[in-house]
Amino acid sequence: MGGGAVTDDSDPERHPQLLLDTHVLVRLTDGSGKLGAQAREAIRGAYREDRAFISAITPWEIALLVSKGRLTLDKDVLVWVRSALGVPGLQLAQLSPEIAVASTRLPWEMHADPADRILVATARHLGATFVTADRALLEMAGKGHFAAMDATA
Repeated sequence: MGGGAVTDDSDPERHPQLLLDTHVLVRLTDGSGKLGAQAREAIRGAYREDRAFISAITPWEIALLVSKGRLTLDKDVLVWVRSALGVPGLQLAQLSPEIAVASTRLPWEMHADPADRILVATARHLGATFVTADRALLEMAGKGHFAAMDATA
């Protein structure tokens, strides 16, 4: 899901709630510039209107990547996560029983990665657009299973 330039930040159809994939949150905070201009603008708009979310699974996923040496942060992982959550406009979407159960009942074939399943179930539960660069997830969204935005666009 892409779209052109957005001119009315108050229109929820044009600027829906956004759920950021774990790698998108990391890219936003590390200044790597690996996000596309369109995605950055949409995220900025969501931050301004308190419509940007991360899933409760995201801190776990970041901590797991750090513990496995696949991600290096400039500070302790808990301090990093708390700092990221302190950014105005970013909210933590709780892992409710409904989301947990829904992640096991997605109505299409999906890979077994529990974090991805929870992220997708969270986006569906919130009615949010999922911002990701994960090609497999974007392909599923392209089939109409959930709304997504390519983070590299």
